Amino acid sequence: MIRHIVLVKFQTGVSEETIEDLFQELRRIRDQVPGILDIVSGRSESPEKIERGYMHGFVVDFENWDALERYQTHPDHKALGAKLVANAVGGIDGILVLDIPVPA
Repeated sequence: MIRHIVLVKFQTGVSEETIEDLFQELRRIRDQVPGILDIVSGRSESPEKIERGYMHGFVVDFENWDALERYQTHPDHKALGAKLVANAVGGIDGILVLDIPVPA
């Protein structure tokens, strides 16, 4: 399994409602791309308070690297990615992405 972790530092003017709409758009992609196992998204509630402005994020679990590639090249993912970049502080600089293999 591949765990795709995305943290977003949204611009101050972006409302929680807009962010939730973006996350709902993300969840709709699940039905479009084979190999997506789960999607979780939301706002940090960490008691440690060390998010450094990355207050929102999501995790997508994929069956394998091929499923992640299908997701990355899917037009709905590209459209959502452009919206995330447009709403992040500094564009792409306001987004962190990690892809971690998870042993079975």
